[in-house]
Amino acid sequence: MQPKILAFSGSLRQDSYNQRLVEAAAEMARSRGAEVDVVSLRDFDMPLFSEDLEREQGTPEDVTRFKALLKSHDGFIIGCPEYNSSITAALKNAIDWATRPAEGEKPLECFAGKVAALVAASPGGLGGLRGLDHVREILGNIQVHIVPGMVSVPNIHTALDDANTITDERARNMLDQLTERLCTTVHRLHGDSA
Repeated sequence: MQPKILAFSGSLRQDSYNQRLVEAAAEMARSRGAEVDVVSLRDFDMPLFSEDLEREQGTPEDVTRFKALLKSHDGFIIGCPEYNSSITAALKNAIDWATRPAEGEKPLECFAGKVAALVAASPGGLGGLRGLDHVREILGNIQVHIVPGMVSVPNIHTALDDANTITDERARNMLDQLTERLCTTVHRLHGDSA
């Protein structure tokens, strides 16, 4: 069976470098036989998480849609933009909402046992590297298996062409190896379900 991978980034910006990097990684995973769905957090209206809002209004419809996507996939490719050396508010908020169990849902059902490959991109020289560890720690704490070799691509404005092809050979090779590890790990952990 094909691994089912959900790919998205923590950016809400139109034409986000991190979303484009995710799309490039998704193509690499598809070339390895994975079924990959790419979505944008821009398409999900998720208010800032608040237990008061949840209690008074229930779970927002777009949160339920996003959670259904997470649950129906074996693994994730997550683009992790770095804002002030850390995770974006949009990505953290999406994770916070998705960890809230609905009635009849197991705790951490969206995340427990899933596999994730983390990537980051930046026009700067570090490529979003500092934020990746924060995302890895959060996901690890909610029982996501993070494949080794997180990829950060510096100078993304020159490393990615208009067709979302990675023109930097080193970055392309690292991303290709990461997607291979993701697909292999999903197969090992999910076997027949993948």
